[in-house]
This record gives sequence, structure tokens and C-alpha cells, in this order.
Amino acid sequence: MTNESENLIFVVDDDAAMRALVERWLKREGYEAFGFDGGAECLEALSEDMPEAICLDMNMPGLSGLETLERIRERFPVLPVVVLTADGSAGTAVQAMKLGAHENAIAHGRMAQRVTQLEREVEGRGYPGIAGNSPAMKAVFRQLDRLAVTDVSVVIHGESGTGKELIARALHQSSSRSKGPFIAVNSAAIPENLLESELFGHEKGAFTGAATRRAGRFEEANHGTIFLDEIGELSANVQAKLLRVLQERSFQRLGGSAMIRSDFRLITATHRNLADDVRAGRFREDLFFRLAVFELELPPLRRRKEDIPVLAQVFIRHHRDTINPRVTGLTPAALGVLLAHDWPGNVRELQNVIQRAMVVANGEEIDAVDLPDRLRSTPAAAAAIQTEAVADGGTLEDASKRLLVAALQKHEGNASAAMRELNIGRTRFYRMLRKFDLEGQIDELRKSGGA
Repeated sequence: MTNESENLIFVVDDDAAMRALVERWLKREGYEAFGFDGGAECLEALSEDMPEAICLDMNMPGLSGLETLERIRERFPVLPVVVLTADGSAGTAVQAMKLGAHENAIAHGRMAQRVTQLEREVEGRGYPGIAGNSPAMKAVFRQLDRLAVTDVSVVIHGESGTGKELIARALHQSSSRSKGPFIAVNSAAIPENLLESELFGHEKGAFTGAATRRAGRFEEANHGTIFLDEIGELSANVQAKLLRVLQERSFQRLGGSAMIRSDFRLITATHRNLADDVRAGRFREDLFFRLAVFELELPPLRRRKEDIPVLAQVFIRHHRDTINPRVTGLTPAALGVLLAHDWPGNVRELQNVIQRAMVVANGEEIDAVDLPDRLRSTPAAAAAIQTEAVADGGTLEDASKRLLVAALQKHEGNASAAMRELNIGRTRFYRMLRKFDLEGQIDELRKSGGA
């Protein structure tokens, strides 16, 4: 589904009249404004879209403006926020300024992001191995640009196969630590009795089989970045030792007494919900807060299907020399099949499918028949919509509109049911309705369904 976030401003105010006034003013200035009547709704929407700035009222019932600003700062340290308030007290102003509220927020945010982008371009850096033009990935790229100028700890959330290590490498390469080492450790792949030695090293004779001294991964990451994948799988013992390392930035090798200091940035990743694990007592709360200074959510491929053509082409180019030099692209029918699949294995599954298809393809393009049966046996309706849109010279935006219309018609205007089928959130759903001028269609379908 397509959804542009450039020029998007969130307006958060419980006063409907004031909110509408600010939205009208922003739209006159060329921005897309989306309003919320409370901080909780705004925070929920930030998991789907990354606006250029937020206009935030300080005096709201429930979650106050300052509380909302605190939570925004925890998750998005450099997202520009403009405070709207009738409270002229110095205390409120000082608190808001300490939390990063400022004037000229949009210009400030764009300048900071552009400086980071220019630095990458001048130094010849980018985000190697990562492709995508969808709104969801553009939001990820904007967050990477902002995180690159900080040294905070980051937790990357995402399903298996979404590319968490690629994102961690991209963040390292775009940061001031890029000339230092990038050390990746898959916590789930190392037995617990060996993980402590892997992370912190050991002295000769520290345990049976320790024939020589060995430096640990935290020691190797000095002046660079260490990436711990599947952080949610750590035992309670290793969690406690990791907490001490983060607090003191020093540690001892197993069997040793000397304190070793290391200047590292820690990036972690997990497919688990760590907040749930904390509540269940499976993960230390104090460690969670140390790790999750910033939480970066990677969208599953089923929520950014407009990236599939780009990703498929990247994989074709990457594997041509080693698998099949004749293949240069996809037929519309093959693309339709790929767009219809839900991709439980995410980008990794797509890459495997493209590799397999290149092995069996006879022509210059991968056709639907070259794809696995499990993909071709999915319901034909969505594939037909996508294939027709592409084959007739339409765009992926046309296909997105057709999918939205089809979902609304199928569920007789039931917005909640349509959102569930399309796997999109409330904010994005209603923005798409506005974009495609379909807001009136919901009422019409409800009436016809009731009749």
C-alpha cells in the first residue's frame, strides 16, 4: 500500500476547533496535516508513520502534553516537536525546552537530516544491501539518518528475515564509528556455557579446553559497534553480566582479574516483545531500559509490498553471474504472484524464491510458472488485481487503490475489517481514503450492505 510521509505533520490537541484551525493553516502552507485528540493516539500512529514534525498541545486530559513529549523523546530523540499551549508559565516552557521542543522545528529537522545524508554522499557511504521506496522503509531510513548522529543504544525489533543485521550494519557504517569494527553475535546460536566466553573472553586455563587467552567480542568492538542478535534469548546470568558491562563499560575475562575497558556502541535485535518478557519476569527491566534507549521497528514484507518489485530486481542483479545470466526481470504475471503472497519469511524468503526461480527460468524473465507451487496456489483475486494494474501500464499506486476498493467492497464498508485484511493501521487507512478520494464510498457501501 502506498503512503507518502513527506510534508506530513501530526497535530495533537484535544480542542477540536483549535486542531482544525492548525490543520487548515498547515494545509495552506503545503503540508499534509493529520490530527489526534490525545497523546496516546499520536504515539500509536508513530509506529506506522514518521512525520516531519509534531504540533503538540501541552494542556490535554489523560496523557498530558509533557508526558507525551517525554515518550516521543524516548523513542525518537531528534523528531522535531512544536509546543502549542495557552499556559504562559515559565515552568512549562522550561520543561518543554529541556525535552527538545523548539521553534522552526521542520526546518531544523530537515537540516539535521540533510546534513547526515550529505555526509554519507560525500564519504561515498549509503545503506548497502537495503532496498525499498515504501513509506515504511523511508521512515526507517529517516530514523537511521537521525540515529547516525547519536551514540545511543538501539533495539531493533522485527520478524525473522526482515534484515535486522543489515540495518545494524547500516547504522554502524553511517555513524562516526564507521572506521571501527562491526562485531555481530547471534546470541541464540551459541550454547549458554560458551556465550560468556564469547562475549567477554577468557584467560588461559580458565576452563577445560582454554589452552590460550582469548579476547571477547566486547573487547574486539572497542571504538566500534557490537551487534547482539536475538537478545531476548539471553539467560538470567548473562543478562546480569551484560547489565554490569553497560553500566561500567568495563569487564573481566573469564578466569582473569584485570579490568578491561572498551568504548563500544551496542545495537541489539529481537523478534520477541521484550516489554512482555519484562512483565513476565523473563527479562530484566533494568537491562531493558539500558538497551532500549531507542527502539527501531522493522516492518514485515507483507506491510511494504510495494518494495517487492525493487527487492526482486536487486536479487536478480545480485545472482545473475552465479545462477543464470539470461534473467533480467519479471513478467507481470510473476509479479502478481509475488505481490499476492504474505511472505512469512520476509525478505529472506523472497530472496530464496528469486534464486530458485532463476535456476528453473528458461527465458529472460521469471514467469509465474517458475515460482513455487505454494505461491501460485494462493487466492487469485489479489494477484489478478495487481497483475492487471501492472500489465495494463498502471502503477503500483493504481494497484494499491484497487486493493483498498476491493477490501471495502468485500466487507461492505466495514473499515475495521478492511484494515485487518490489508494489514494496515487506522492512520494509514484513513490517509489512503483521503488520498484516493474514497471517504464517501464507506457510507455508500454500508447503506447498500444494510439494504
